[in-house]
Amino acid sequence: MNTTVRNIFGVAAAVLVLLGFNMATNDNAVSLSNNDTKVESAENRPAASLKDFNDAIVDIAEKTNPSVVTITTKRTQEVRVVNPFSQFFGNPQDEGQTRERVQRGLGSGVVVSDEGYILTNNHVIADTDEIRVRLFNGNEVDAELIGTDPETDIAVLQIDMDNPPALELGNSDNAKVGSFVLAIGSPLSEDLAHTVSFGIVSARGRSLTNLTQYGDYIQTDAAINPGNSGGALIDINGQLVGINSAIASRSGGNDGIGFAIPINLAKRIMNDLIEDGEVSRGYLGMYMAGEVDQTMAKALGLDNERGIIVGRVEDDSPADEAGLEAKDVIVSLNENKIRDWNSFRTSIAVFKPGDEITLGIIRGGDTMELVVTLGERPGESMAAGNSQAQESIDERLGFTVRDLNSDIRRQLDIANETEGVVVLNVSDGSNAYERGLRSEDVITEVGREAIDSASDFYDEIEEAEGNIILLTVLRNDLEQYIAFEL
Repeated sequence: MNTTVRNIFGVAAAVLVLLGFNMATNDNAVSLSNNDTKVESAENRPAASLKDFNDAIVDIAEKTNPSVVTITTKRTQEVRVVNPFSQFFGNPQDEGQTRERVQRGLGSGVVVSDEGYILTNNHVIADTDEIRVRLFNGNEVDAELIGTDPETDIAVLQIDMDNPPALELGNSDNAKVGSFVLAIGSPLSEDLAHTVSFGIVSARGRSLTNLTQYGDYIQTDAAINPGNSGGALIDINGQLVGINSAIASRSGGNDGIGFAIPINLAKRIMNDLIEDGEVSRGYLGMYMAGEVDQTMAKALGLDNERGIIVGRVEDDSPADEAGLEAKDVIVSLNENKIRDWNSFRTSIAVFKPGDEITLGIIRGGDTMELVVTLGERPGESMAAGNSQAQESIDERLGFTVRDLNSDIRRQLDIANETEGVVVLNVSDGSNAYERGLRSEDVITEVGREAIDSASDFYDEIEEAEGNIILLTVLRNDLEQYIAFEL
C-alpha cells in the first residue's frame, strides 16, 4: 500500500472520529423496545462536521502558506579542466585551464518575526555565495545570513521588507503523537513551491546523530521530499511547531517518514544567533557508561527500566561540583524521566551556561536529587554568526572542522588521549577532497604543528607559508599525510 493510499485511509479514519459515528452514544439515536438502536436518516443528521473539518484545514493552509518561502542558493567554484588529448600533442603534463562552475541549491524557509527573520536548515545554505528568497507572491529578495548552527542544523536569515508575513510560533511540546500537522515547502523544484501536505505526528524524540550532534526530532508522515528542508510543520492551531529537516527513505523520495526540528529548540538557537552571534550550550561534564534497559535494570537490581549510568566525571566540572559520581544512575532531569542518552544530552545542550537543573539519581540503591549549575563547554567552538573571515578560510579549504568532544569520540571510537579536530563537509570539488581528505578524518597536525582545537587549526592555517598545506590525519587508527593546495 503506497503512502498516498495510507494517507487517504488515515484521513478517512480521522473524519469518522470527528463525525462521531458511535451509535451507542449518539444523542440523536432512538432506542427501540427490542434494545436495538436506530440512527436518524442521513438527510436529518447534521453534515457540518466533515465540512467544518475540511474548512479548518483549508483556512490553516491559506493563512500560513504566505509565511513559507522558497530559498535558492548559488555557489561559484573554479575547477580545472584538463584536455584528454594533451598527451597526444606532446604535452602530457598539461594541467588544463580553470573554468567557473555554478552549483545551485533549493530549499525552504519560514518567516518568523516582524523584523524579517527566517528560520531554515543549515544544510540548505551551507557553503553558498548567494542566497535568494522567493515570497508567496513571487517577489524575490536577497537574504542576509545572520548565523548558523550546524550541530542542530539551524540557520537564521533576514530579509528587508515592510510587513513580512510572520508565522506565529507554537509550543512543540504540545505536538503529541497522533496530532494533526501540515507540512509546507518547496519539494523537488521551484515549480512546486508552497506545496501543502497533511498528516500526523508519528513519533517524538527521534535522534539523527548521523546528521546532527543534537536533535530531538518530531517524526511525521506528512509528505516531505528534497526541497522541503527548512519548511514549516504546522499544528491544527495554525502555529509553527517544527522546521522540516530530513527524510528516511529507500527511494530518495517520500516514504512517509519525515523529521522536523522542534520549534522550541529552533527558537532557542535563533535567539542566541540574533542576540549574541553564537550559540552557548549547557555543559555537565560526564561520560556515559551505558543505558539502562530491562536487562540492565535486572542486573543492577533497579526498579527503573530507563536511565543513564555515569561512567566518568570530569574533574572540577559542574557535575563534579554537584557531587555526581561514577556508577550513579541518572533517571530524571527536572522530574522528567530519561529516555536515552541522545535525548538527555540534547536536553542538557538546550540549557544555557548558568542554568540550574535537578538530576534524579540512584546511588547504591538509594534515590536522591542533585542540583547542578551548568557551565560552559570548555575547548569547544561555539556556533558563530556570520564571520566573514572564517567563512573565507572554509571556502578556500573546501571543508570545515570542529573540536573533538566526548560524543564524537564515542561515535568515531577515538581514544581520549587523541588531540585534534574532526573534518566535516568536505566539498567534492575541493583540492583537499581530490588529495584524499574525507569527512570524519581526524586532523592532529597542521604543517607538523600539533593542534588540539578548531581555533588552533585555523591559526595554523593562517600562519602557513605558501599555498601548500600539510595535514597529519588519523583514519581507522592509521596515521597518514595529506598535502593539498589552497
